[in-house]
Amino acid sequence: MYKFFVLENQIQDNIVKILGEDVRHITNVLRLKEKEKLIVCNKDTGVSYISEITNIFKENIECKILEKELITTESNIHIDIYQALPKLDKMEYIIQKATEIGAKKIIPVVMERCIVKLDEKNTIKKIERWQKIAEVAAKQSKRDVIPKIENVVNITNICNIVQQYDIILIAYENEESNTLKNELKKLNKEKELKIGIVIGPEGGISEKEIEKLVKCGAKCITLGKRILRTETASLVILSDIIYEFEL
Repeated sequence: MYKFFVLENQIQDNIVKILGEDVRHITNVLRLKEKEKLIVCNKDTGVSYISEITNIFKENIECKILEKELITTESNIHIDIYQALPKLDKMEYIIQKATEIGAKKIIPVVMERCIVKLDEKNTIKKIERWQKIAEVAAKQSKRDVIPKIENVVNITNICNIVQQYDIILIAYENEESNTLKNELKKLNKEKELKIGIVIGPEGGISEKEIEKLVKCGAKCITLGKRILRTETASLVILSDIIYEFEL
């Protein structure tokens, strides 16, 4: 069944109203008809419902809630990715794949060696586009929540919130001994963990930025003998963590 996200105010008395672009997608692309079933997910609560289409109008589609979906697709680990702004459309790829794998938030970061520079107007447009990509990927992968694409931050901003996490990991090419496995072994698997991942740009994270993050409590890790691209590193760490704690 296909999944669609709705706001809480679109659910009243076991009736769901689907609005906007989803109406066109259901009618023109999927060509669903009355009495066919789909899944609607409350954006505000993350609760999903198996529903049946009862009425198809030009501006909205009404569905009747049949039952609450008991199985969640969400991980019990909260993982945020602090991704340095990469070149070209790599950020779109990272957001799409990180959403599919299970990231809770993706936060763009300005670092010393970032080539991409965004002004205020471009930043707003980019975040809107990135959020839409996350929503589409969340629907496709049947997530119960849409990862939030936060506003652009810098290294100082990350340092200020290190203590909000159980651990913040930095993928650093000059780290030779401390592995992801070493750091994950230190964490309590019985609690709901909150993990941050910091990924540098194509030119890597500068020594000055590393020193600042480590001083605040972040941990540098190696991802092995090979140097990974910025659009690969976050997905590798994300996948490894979910494998370790969820599967």
